[in-house]
Amino acid sequence: MQQKTQHKRKKETVAVNSRLIRRPIQRCFAIFLLPTFAAFCIGFLWPFVKGLYLSFCTFTTTSNAKWVGLQNYQKALTDASFLHAFWYTALVAIVSLILINVLSFAVAYALTRKIPGANIYRGVFFMPNLIGGIVLGYIWQRIFNGILPTAIVLNTHYGFWGLIVLMCWQQVGYMMIIYIAGLQSVSEDMLEAARIDGANGWQILWKITIPTVMPSITICTFLTLTNSFKLFDQNMVLNEGRPYIFQNGVQIKTTEMLALNIYNTFYMNAKSRGVGQAKAVLFFILVAAIALIQLRATHEKEVQQ
Repeated sequence: MQQKTQHKRKKETVAVNSRLIRRPIQRCFAIFLLPTFAAFCIGFLWPFVKGLYLSFCTFTTTSNAKWVGLQNYQKALTDASFLHAFWYTALVAIVSLILINVLSFAVAYALTRKIPGANIYRGVFFMPNLIGGIVLGYIWQRIFNGILPTAIVLNTHYGFWGLIVLMCWQQVGYMMIIYIAGLQSVSEDMLEAARIDGANGWQILWKITIPTVMPSITICTFLTLTNSFKLFDQNMVLNEGRPYIFQNGVQIKTTEMLALNIYNTFYMNAKSRGVGQAKAVLFFILVAAIALIQLRATHEKEVQQ
């Protein structure tokens, strides 16, 4: 019976890979590829190239752009508010990266211990991820303003930890699902062998479970890091980057992250749109570089394991 099944599967594989079936697909692949490729070019590639060009221009609309060279980049890199937003965003990203991944892994680990109602808890933890960022910002703004002694927009420390709490509440459930998938792939035979050899719970966790779920850690670290750097709507709604301080005569929003700083530069002053576009290009390069470095670093650990 088993031999017959294997023979049938082999025949099906040969049939799928036969020239008679592959030739029409190869002949018509453009019909399936072109719509997606056209959408990619129209929706991403052309706007990206146009934006790159505009970062070297002064403009109020895209039709009256005037080439100024590297002037916009010089202004962006010497803008005190942009530099403050960079370091503030980096701090938020580091803290949220640690907290979100530790909490989501802990929840996933607990919910794979076969506790009663585990599926209900998974749904409850995942639900905040389905709520839009703007709605979340308004919800948590109301909550913080109701329990804090002062409005969240008036205190830098409250604004920082407010963003961290909001991000954790939204993203822990999503990362939990990825970690659960990784934990369920850990071999029971390997865990049983470790218990027979006398390994305790912590030793099994650090020496077997965590190394085995490194692919999940790579994905969650990448998503958390990029989401933290790209955070915009929650920052805008929760505290608008406030409160303000003045540094060398320049107004700086103390809780303003990079994406919000770029938005404010571009839309608050029509004469600075070129500078805002230059900041957006620098922002893209920064996020892409950090993401690639992180992926390479964690992927190397996967290979070693």
